[in-house]
Amino acid sequence: MEFNIALLRGDGIGPEIVDSAVDVLKKTAEKFGHKFNFTPYLIGGAAIDETGKSLPDETVEGCLASDSVLLGSVGGPKWDSQPPSNRPEKALLGIRAALGLFTNLRPAKLYSALKEASPLRADIAEKGFDIMIVRELTGGIYFGERGRRNGENGEEAYDTECYSKMEIERIAKVAFETAMKRNKNVISIDKSNVLESSRLWRETVHEMAKDYPEVTLTDMLVDNAAMQIVKNPAQFDVIVTSNMFGDILSDEASQVTGSIGMLPSASLGATKRGMYEPIHGSAPDIAGQNIANPIATILSASMMLRYSFDLEKEADAIDNAVNKFLELGFRTADLAGNTGVKTLSTTEVTEKILELL
Repeated sequence: MEFNIALLRGDGIGPEIVDSAVDVLKKTAEKFGHKFNFTPYLIGGAAIDETGKSLPDETVEGCLASDSVLLGSVGGPKWDSQPPSNRPEKALLGIRAALGLFTNLRPAKLYSALKEASPLRADIAEKGFDIMIVRELTGGIYFGERGRRNGENGEEAYDTECYSKMEIERIAKVAFETAMKRNKNVISIDKSNVLESSRLWRETVHEMAKDYPEVTLTDMLVDNAAMQIVKNPAQFDVIVTSNMFGDILSDEASQVTGSIGMLPSASLGATKRGMYEPIHGSAPDIAGQNIANPIATILSASMMLRYSFDLEKEADAIDNAVNKFLELGFRTADLAGNTGVKTLSTTEVTEKILELL
């Protein structure tokens, strides 16, 4: 099979980690008889330096013409003086909107070889966990009506949480279909004991569940979910939730893995085309030093194969290579901590994973 992939290397360590993922994708294509065509486009600070715009029209057009997009990272203090409308981070919102991406998939997995790095109690970490958080990305309180006004107690501010049934249906569909590829278990998180928007959320998710009789659906209030992620994370398979709740819970889940450098993500819309990126930032302080951990980006590329191209065996091959890499005791600087283990450079990590493929 042949696919066209747009590369948004971006800023900081972005070019290094994207290039590592491209090497892994090339080896995977060779191994399984596919062809991946890669076309680079500018975004973020790099685009500002070259064109004056954080999101050039050419980048949007190129991404729309691609089968999927692989993003490194954007931003850095160099561009802090840019107006808000042209900040590197603004380009992320722009490209998500242009591609119609309404779903964010954030895996949070505790690798057996890294369980000592988790802040969780040892007996909890020992059980391990592999959570997929399905977060609604373009609705809710972040996009609702907002403003300031004079109230009984003087000046006040308000933000409105609003969800349509359509928005809930389409995110629930992603969650159920994701669960069908995993352990067929969905926990829907809301605050239906207080919020009317959550009541519609719960009703709609239950209606959608009728189309997926093989999937077990459970409801959980968000405050309880925040506790359960640190008390018993192994109970979660797929979590589906609103924009604001997902924003908070996905960050909590990422921290209990103990390793932000290992965590990929995907943003998806109504088509197979998605945008895949690591959840960490651009790390300008280590850019160009060949010490960045490329694994989150490599795993983002694996997610691209799985969710956009339906190449399950190929994605499994990358995931298994990463698992083997960790089990053999190889570490990057961010994974080694104070263990005294010899750390590998970005290039060396890539070479080892290519060998294990």
